[in-house]
Amino acid sequence: MTTADVQAGRGMRLTLNIVQVVCFTFFAYLVVGLQLAVLPPFVHNDLGFGAVLAGLAISTQYIATLLTRGFAGRTTDVAGPKRAALIGMTACGISGVMMIAAALAHQIPSLSLGLMLVGRLALGFGESCVGTGCIMWGIGRVGATHTAKVISWNGIATYGALALGAPLGVWLVNIGGFIAIGIAGALLMLAALLLGSLQQGVQVQAGERLPMRHVFGRVMPYGIGLAMGSIGFGVIATFITLYYASVGWSHAAPTLSVFGVCFVSVRLLFGSTISRFGGYRVALVSLLVECCGLIVLSSAAHAGTAMFGAALTGIGFSLIFPALGVEAVNRVSISNRGAALSAYSVFVDVALGVTGPLGGLIAASGNYAPMFAIASCLSLASAMLTGLLYFKHGKPTLA
Repeated sequence: MTTADVQAGRGMRLTLNIVQVVCFTFFAYLVVGLQLAVLPPFVHNDLGFGAVLAGLAISTQYIATLLTRGFAGRTTDVAGPKRAALIGMTACGISGVMMIAAALAHQIPSLSLGLMLVGRLALGFGESCVGTGCIMWGIGRVGATHTAKVISWNGIATYGALALGAPLGVWLVNIGGFIAIGIAGALLMLAALLLGSLQQGVQVQAGERLPMRHVFGRVMPYGIGLAMGSIGFGVIATFITLYYASVGWSHAAPTLSVFGVCFVSVRLLFGSTISRFGGYRVALVSLLVECCGLIVLSSAAHAGTAMFGAALTGIGFSLIFPALGVEAVNRVSISNRGAALSAYSVFVDVALGVTGPLGGLIAASGNYAPMFAIASCLSLASAMLTGLLYFKHGKPTLA
């Protein structure tokens, strides 16, 4: 057996160790995806509520995720990442049960909506715990030197599950009604809990637990960079369909698919560059590529050019979260890294949360191109901030 074969075998075992844990992220986000496309029509068409409440049914999850990041991080550090992930999976399962109850109570719209909102709160809480817990669980299994690889694979699981869950949810509703969403989510999380309980946990790291405000302060510069770099993804995900319609183009859905394919492909093929070159350098290059893609989108004269811009944006956005995340968690001791990861993730929650309303104000006249131009400026500003952080902290420390 050659040295290359040995290294390939080690790489496969490493990846398998990571996938065995981040698969629970996939299951949890599959539940998120199942609900994503079918909740607004159910609230609006079946229950008879307006667009505001239909939107509230979606945004409630993100509010809960934002508010529970601190709990998820501290639970991961103190009780262990496996415990945090299992708590999150339980909450996601409860969300499925609440969807079943909401479907059964559809003849009493206010009760059905209330049950649904409780389920969305549970799902947001579960998403927070599973996301942080599984990343730190994976790092505990393979070592801190592979932090970037774990974060990258967790992101692949996240976006892959969302891409699969949305059409799967529509299909389930078509064949079994809205109640099928709840049943599928509850059963999926029950299976995940059983599998997760059989997986080996990792040792809780001893050490001083910093107050959350101190952890937040240490990761804040990286989080601000992440937030500015995430706006481009937010405007594409939220407004690309309306942008295409406003200028008379078709193929908005394939453009989203191209973005997703580029995102996942870069994570698979180039995720290791973070360990080789450092998070600062990879983030800087990624942000500049994203900036170029958004400029192309904002100035595109036809759909083909816009699709190319979306592809560039997907390539650039792909490694921003893990690249800056590696450097962010290195700003605290290992016993506080769950809290640091949660605090860091808050910034992408906030960025995606404000993109919709602020983007809507910018495009109130029906012109969507300026949103992409503004997002490109924010990506450039994030690149400048990343450069300052690089020079401030010297040669980047690898996780």
